[in-house]
Amino acid sequence: MTKRILYTFIAYLVGINVMFAQDLVKQANSEYEKDHYEKAIELYEKAAKQQGTSSELYYNIGNSHYRLGNLGEAILNYERALKLDPNNDDARTNLDFVNEKANVKIDNGGSYFTDKIAGWVMSRSSNSWAVISAVLFLVFVAALLAYIFMSNVAIRKIGFFGGGIVLVVMLFTLWFAFATRNHAVNSKYAIVVVPSSTLSTSPRLPKDKTEEAFLLNEGFKVEVVDSVKSEMLWYDVKTSDQHRAWIKAGDVKII
Repeated sequence: MTKRILYTFIAYLVGINVMFAQDLVKQANSEYEKDHYEKAIELYEKAAKQQGTSSELYYNIGNSHYRLGNLGEAILNYERALKLDPNNDDARTNLDFVNEKANVKIDNGGSYFTDKIAGWVMSRSSNSWAVISAVLFLVFVAALLAYIFMSNVAIRKIGFFGGGIVLVVMLFTLWFAFATRNHAVNSKYAIVVVPSSTLSTSPRLPKDKTEEAFLLNEGFKVEVVDSVKSEMLWYDVKTSDQHRAWIKAGDVKII
């Protein structure tokens, strides 16, 4: 009896928490429509703390930051939205638009063909690829059964060769599922969120021009390779064109 009361009370608190978060989103949407973008961001972030993050919340936060002219923060939140839901076409469209506006060149180091394939794979969630793999597995089993039990030679050939093709495709979709899952949980990429950041050849403030590596403007994506804390936290980062240097952790935010 006591446990039932406790569970009921917990469920009640969870329900109240969700309702409060939904109310915050409505308030945030209202503030956004009134052009009160800073207040909208504050409410969206409170809602995220209450009910957890979501692709839609990150998308809304990104829109609010764009309206304020914070291009780096906008790109960061669109990237986060796509990380949670690669099928969020609105976030993808806005990300491409803001990247162009911020003059951020996207170069993954691959050919046009390989980049297109990678984009196509990442445009679907790991769950979507897992479902496709499960369906293909059932088709493979059906083809295998047809090859084993059917007496018709033509059907047995279709079962054998068709099953082989389906098996290969299924293995690819399984690999896609693991790849997209790894991409979703990987936090090694970051976005420059300050107007510009001067990177250093060592994890400290450059003493002179010889210790300055290069400059990155707001919105650029970098891969975080390592980190060191001295007087402040520094990230060893790599750009899309394979240049490496050290950047102040405060100049970037992890996606």
